[in-house]
Amino acid sequence: MPPGSVHRAMSTKSAHAEPHHHTHNAKAFVREVSAACEKRGLRLTEIRLQVLELVAAAEKPVKAYDLLDRLKDDRGNAAPPTVYRALDFLLEHGFIHKLESINAYVSCHHPSVAHHVPFLICDECESATEICDERVAKLLGEQARALGFSARAQTLEVHGKCKRCAAG
Repeated sequence: MPPGSVHRAMSTKSAHAEPHHHTHNAKAFVREVSAACEKRGLRLTEIRLQVLELVAAAEKPVKAYDLLDRLKDDRGNAAPPTVYRALDFLLEHGFIHKLESINAYVSCHHPSVAHHVPFLICDECESATEICDERVAKLLGEQARALGFSARAQTLEVHGKCKRCAAG
């Protein structure tokens, strides 16, 4: 994906400064992404839609091969390249996020908003909390520029223990 391509395709409004656990209304999210695709002239194919629905319905970050296993229930001929192409499309257009440290995917709570999102990832229950605070991305960008570093992507993942697991 070319640097900044997600930003050109998305709205310029800001994401707000609230954490979000990835337990949202999956059907409403899929409708929002479908509407965004229609507005942007993007083709949400049947397989892309199925992968999106599976990521949206997942209670925690989901790995590509878990998606493949779930797709095989409906599509016996589903293959890894099919899933990865769908994931690439959804990533490129900002509809999902990839958590690199655990090689898993989560739906984006603000698919119409250009933003870089830090995540808090619980090492016990594997939950992912999206921190929608543009100050974090701005600070990292400023520090990179001050050091003469030209950033092309920004992903911040903080691992630890969530409030629920710490209490239990």
